[in-house]
Amino acid sequence: MSTTSVQLGRIPEPQGDRMDLSIEGMTCGACAASVERGLSAVSGVASAHVNFATERATVIFDPARADREMLVAAVVAAGYRVSAPSQPGETVKPPDASVTPRLLVSLILTVPLVLLSMVPALQFDGWGWLAFALATPVWAWCAWPFHTAAIRSLRHRAATMDTLVSLGITAAWLWSVVALLQGGGDAPMNGMSHSGSEPSLYFETGAVIVTLVVLGRWFERRARNRAGDSLRALFALGARTAYLEDGSEIPIEDLQVGDRFVVRPGERVATDGVVVEGASALDVSMLTGEPIPVEVGIGDSVVGATINTTGRLVVRATHVGSDTALAQIARLVEEAQGSKAEIQRLADRVSGVFVPIVLLISVATLLGWLLLGGSSNEAFTAAVAVLIIACPCALGLATPTAIMVGTGRGAELGILIKGGEVLERTREIDTAILDKTGTITTGKMRLVSVSTISRLPDEREQSRANDELLRLAASLEAASEHPIARAITNAAREKGFELTTPTDFLNEAGVGVVGKIDGREIKVGRAEWCGGFSGGLDDVISDAETRGASIIYLGWEDSVQGALLVSDTVKETAVDAVDALKRLGISVVMVTGDSEAAAQWVAKSVGIDTVIAGVLPAGKAEVVRALQNDGHIVAVIGDGINDAPALAQADLGIAIGTGADVALEASDLTLVSGDPRGAADAIELSRRTLSTIKASLFWAFAYNAAAIPLAAAGILNPAIAAATMAFSSVFVVSNSLRLRRFKPLR
Repeated sequence: MSTTSVQLGRIPEPQGDRMDLSIEGMTCGACAASVERGLSAVSGVASAHVNFATERATVIFDPARADREMLVAAVVAAGYRVSAPSQPGETVKPPDASVTPRLLVSLILTVPLVLLSMVPALQFDGWGWLAFALATPVWAWCAWPFHTAAIRSLRHRAATMDTLVSLGITAAWLWSVVALLQGGGDAPMNGMSHSGSEPSLYFETGAVIVTLVVLGRWFERRARNRAGDSLRALFALGARTAYLEDGSEIPIEDLQVGDRFVVRPGERVATDGVVVEGASALDVSMLTGEPIPVEVGIGDSVVGATINTTGRLVVRATHVGSDTALAQIARLVEEAQGSKAEIQRLADRVSGVFVPIVLLISVATLLGWLLLGGSSNEAFTAAVAVLIIACPCALGLATPTAIMVGTGRGAELGILIKGGEVLERTREIDTAILDKTGTITTGKMRLVSVSTISRLPDEREQSRANDELLRLAASLEAASEHPIARAITNAAREKGFELTTPTDFLNEAGVGVVGKIDGREIKVGRAEWCGGFSGGLDDVISDAETRGASIIYLGWEDSVQGALLVSDTVKETAVDAVDALKRLGISVVMVTGDSEAAAQWVAKSVGIDTVIAGVLPAGKAEVVRALQNDGHIVAVIGDGINDAPALAQADLGIAIGTGADVALEASDLTLVSGDPRGAADAIELSRRTLSTIKASLFWAFAYNAAAIPLAAAGILNPAIAAATMAFSSVFVVSNSLRLRRFKPLR
């Protein structure tokens, strides 16, 4: 039976306590920057990161100088709210229920208002009063969230996207009211077509702005909600109840370590545990991304949320609740989604000062038009357009949404990315160092060949002689837990051999075993233990030297009768993994503590040209450092304790998820399945995520750089500006959602 074992390293905690806060009321990157400044100003706070897309703040603080109440007070002081702690999987909240009715009312009132304002044939004496009646509910109620947020920001001497929208639509509404009162209900048509000196009505402009911004926010929320689907789906995989051996059914929350529960065919394993009864095949694709079921039996570890496909299992719980592999994966993904790439810090700094600058540009636009002889209508239209076009939402959304989707997709494929900083490190990786044992090879001994000392001319007779040799060796080795003994025993059982229990059994430590089988004394172990030999196994010895394999001899009557070759075997996917890394333009180097012969044989098997053998654990880190000193950007892929120093030294550490915890903690990426092909997938996914971030930020910066001058020049109407602003945010989020279609490099 094979063992399904998933061990996930714990992320080393930064200095101080960590607290996550769910923030309500943020509407743009400037809001997030404002909250972040407020939290950072609290005495005792070491660092504070606010993620606009996930609406979550992560704070590292000294518990002796700060507490939750102080942090919550800082958020409130910044003008926002802290909601109750979210449940796992609720990183992204569903669309605000208040958005939909406001959007519907806004649409119902704005459509006839636009027709009335734009079509002269529909206008009648006093039509402006009807326009006022249609526009006022849109300005007052549909736009109420913008007004309240703007007032809240003003109280805290801050300015956000809501400030721009609220100022723009309020200015349009007030201007129109004044014009209406002056004209007695017969003011000229709106500023879209009017450029005279008389005040125009802008009721429909303000209403259109509100409708488009609310519509954009609805689409944005919907898209952001989809961005968190992967993580929510991951949590949804867990079982809700567990069936104990006594037949009772209990909620999964009540399951305790040591409880024995039953998993019937088609059911999900309730929690991590060890099989104590039964055998089956588990669908572990939710963890590894691989569709091939894994055979498990008594003594094998199983992971919660995997699906039992065939037989009945009784499992003893070993980890429950937040200690399960599924919970650890989700925690790692949430950690990554809440982190910031360095490129995002630049966007945050820009968003933090962007809104005040836009307000100044808007005022300058108004004065500039008037000073240059433009009409009041033209000046007002351009100033409002500047306010509306310059929303920094796209800047705030570009990075977190891409990280959210990219890390979520990675989790679906069994790739855990520990943070936004990791993404930036992958773009320049040019060299990958692979460990041999456990990374390229399985790390488990397997029987390679069986040879008798005398060769028979008939192939069938020779095959029967080899099988008998294997049966005798396995009968003696069956009681041993040594990896080589297990390899021999497993090979015999896979062939269906019936093993014989030996009598007069003796285990001579470090030498071999001896016992009587069918009345004949059989020895298995070293050649001298079995009686020695003068020849007949030269090809086996040569093969062992080439592979770096182990030879186990079997003999009777003080003479070696044959030999069994046992070796660590290359993973079936290792060749594809090396090829995929090369296709990404990455040079592949194998560094191992094994002998030169064994290392060269494995390297040749998988297509690696550069091999560094006989390296001690500390030496692996030195190899990485030497490559870095030569100007290379190095990724290390490994699984063992001996790989931890190299993983920590590397520019990018990739840990095989079936390996040691210390290796996982030292890494930046974790491959849950243990499949080395995931290394190339992880690098490519990270690169695509970073490319998506760059493309979105470019669009956001370019959009504002081009649009603000156009608006100030009077080329962009405020309504068109609102539509463009809303589209920019939706575009950025939708661009990130394309990462959900990422396919492994297979």
